[in-house]
Amino acid sequence: MIVFLTFVLVIGASDSFANTPKTYTEKEFILKVNEEVKKKVESIKNKSVSELTKEILEKEKDLDLQVLEMKKEKESLKISDQELGKKYAEFQGRQKSFLGCVEKNEEESKGRVSQLVEMVSNMKPAKAAEVLSVQDSEIAVKILQMIDAKKASKIFNFMEKEVSARLQKEYLLMKR
Repeated sequence: MIVFLTFVLVIGASDSFANTPKTYTEKEFILKVNEEVKKKVESIKNKSVSELTKEILEKEKDLDLQVLEMKKEKESLKISDQELGKKYAEFQGRQKSFLGCVEKNEEESKGRVSQLVEMVSNMKPAKAAEVLSVQDSEIAVKILQMIDAKKASKIFNFMEKEVSARLQKEYLLMKR
């Protein structure tokens, strides 16, 4: 029984050593390489010239196939690169048109606000307060910011207290 256990332990230990990578000193490595070279040379000596020629031709054929595959991959990469370039140019064109639309909308918005500023500036404070009270608060604040400060304060006085307080708060935050 003890012999059997010892045998199992030895086999298990040899398996674990077989799976671990071996490390060599430089001298051992050179010796091992020389041994492998000698084995190859002996196998070549034992083969005939025709067998060696066949091997060389097969390896040359394999290399030619690998070169052909690499050329195909290179061509495929070139085509993919061209397609990517086209898509990038298309994307840039769409981005420019989008940004152009955004800029156009901003300019139109500024133009409308300028018209409203001119209208509100020519109104009496009570009427201007009535108009600005129902306006979107962001637009109302932009308008109030662009008119004379004295006129704006008079307009605030004619508004309902809640609306006036909300707009004044936004007005002060925008002034900063």
